[in-house]
Amino acid sequence: MDAALYRIANSYDHWLQRRYVKGKLAADPAYAATAALVMNKPMPLLDIGCGIGLLGQYLYARGAVTGYLGVDNDMRKIEAGNRALRLSGLDGVLQLRHSDGMERQSIRGHVALLDVLHYLPGDGQRALLANAVAHLAPGGRLVIRTVLRERSWRYAFTRLSEFFLSASGWMRTGAQHYPSIGELRAPLEASGLSVSVRSLHGKTPFDCYLVVAEREPR
Repeated sequence: MDAALYRIANSYDHWLQRRYVKGKLAADPAYAATAALVMNKPMPLLDIGCGIGLLGQYLYARGAVTGYLGVDNDMRKIEAGNRALRLSGLDGVLQLRHSDGMERQSIRGHVALLDVLHYLPGDGQRALLANAVAHLAPGGRLVIRTVLRERSWRYAFTRLSEFFLSASGWMRTGAQHYPSIGELRAPLEASGLSVSVRSLHGKTPFDCYLVVAEREPR
């Protein structure tokens, strides 16, 4: 982990959060994958279900975005993220807001949905995808990291880990519906977006896929 990523971890004021952040930055491939997708298309990014705002700090450290708004309906995480932004001197640069992911925001650009969809029922997933698409600028990319319903040991392990996350109280609600790729691809393509899918397991045992939907530039 390089010095910039250590600074991100050390901006969080609780030792458990610092430990969590260091582990995520060291092992989770979603952050580098998102940065690579938006790096050469400079525009703001809306992070729906941003948690403690880790993606925003990472993208800023990499110079990958021109603006960032993270929204989450868990006030505890937004407060923790805003404390970290103040400690790092980024509270005037990056924004975190307590807000439902279905609400319309003023930002238009890229959109990230990392580990969010399976906490909603099927109809809620479709509504959230529609709202995410509405925030895409021409040339913008919707970056989704999600569990996909399939038969594999990774899928079984992920479902078990989600149970313990919910039981621990870290997640306010447990997993509701694991979508198939068809359930994601159909509404995105119907919105005129081009869609690609690849695995994003990385060094983890979890069932993770990267779904990228792109709006054509004008």
